[in-house]
Amino acid sequence: MSIISVNINNIDNEHICCAISDKKGENCVGSKKVWLKERFKDGLVFKKLDERGKVFIEYIPSEKAFAPITVNNYMYINCFWVSGKFKGKGYGNKLLDECIIDAKNKGKDGLVVLSSKKKKPFLSEPGYLKYKGFKVCDKAEPYYELLYLPFSENSDIPKFKECAKKGVIDETGVVLYYSNQCPHTDKYVPIIERVAKENDINFKAIKLNKVEEAQNAPAPFTTYSLFINGKFETNEILTEKKFIKIMTAKGILLSK
Repeated sequence: MSIISVNINNIDNEHICCAISDKKGENCVGSKKVWLKERFKDGLVFKKLDERGKVFIEYIPSEKAFAPITVNNYMYINCFWVSGKFKGKGYGNKLLDECIIDAKNKGKDGLVVLSSKKKKPFLSEPGYLKYKGFKVCDKAEPYYELLYLPFSENSDIPKFKECAKKGVIDETGVVLYYSNQCPHTDKYVPIIERVAKENDINFKAIKLNKVEEAQNAPAPFTTYSLFINGKFETNEILTEKKFIKIMTAKGILLSK
């Protein structure tokens, strides 16, 4: 099986791995493809296994990353995923190697990626990345780690912006920052909006549409960051059941 690139010329005909298109998921897949088309203009690269499965790496010049970080001339890995039957066959190594080669050929100083102290949903696997030579260069509350792989000793060290380090915002109630970087947000954000409205929960969803908005977000993971009464709660894209569970545990929603 070979690695292929998804780009502006073939994206309409290629599946994008993280949400293989079907009748139920067509709309959310479409929202991710629209997001990708905009990012292609900024130099985003999307490489995947030429197979219907979740085996891909997605990266972009750090100056255009949808993330509140500070560093120039790096490649920022948006998403790196190998799952299911494709694990343990060397595809992850191959995708990462292609990313490294591409970044070096483009004169970049290294790679940078968002991860966590322990494995968290939707974040890159810290154990694997550290095994491959990535090092922690910064931390943000409550569990985020920024990892980097410099190509030389003189490479700059990436940092989180201060706005994203503390995991707090000034607003009360339930506030969600999200983007279409993941196709699942287009499906699940309206669901929790509906649940919040039905239960009179003070809820606000803030969609990050532009690079500048994402780079000044109050949490490192701009795909999905949920705050409750000013404090960061989770980066996991919540189903209705999980949202209700959290709201009940916080005393925002009474048990029925």
